[in-house]
Amino acid sequence: MLNSDKNKLITINGSHFSDLSGFYDEVSLVLMKNTDWKVGTLDGFDDILYGGFGVFESGDEIQITWKDSQKSKEDLGLEDTRHFYENKIRQGKPFNVELIQQKMNELISGNGQTLFEILIEIIESHKNITLILD
Repeated sequence: MLNSDKNKLITINGSHFSDLSGFYDEVSLVLMKNTDWKVGTLDGFDDILYGGFGVFESGDEIQITWKDSQKSKEDLGLEDTRHFYENKIRQGKPFNVELIQQKMNELISGNGQTLFEILIEIIESHKNITLILD
């Protein structure tokens, strides 16, 4: 959808999911329409935000509105992030277990990022994307 400023408007609805897997399903639905590829990792999410193989092209000006973002902030908070790191540590290779343990320690000490904060950082790293938390 385009607005009068020719920005593409995209809505992520936090009421449609309650964990990272659900987030991936939601963004696959809204960003990857009519493709067979689905988002399944943080790196994959970052990749699709470059555009070119979903609902927008590389360099397009995008506005993402994240509805029910407060719910997502809670859902993708400390507990979900801790489980995310624990699963990666349990899996071991190909993950850098030492780095992941460090990130978990930072999270537990109150200095690390939650999944929600990581997702926000990924979105905001794309200068052509404006994020609105609703």
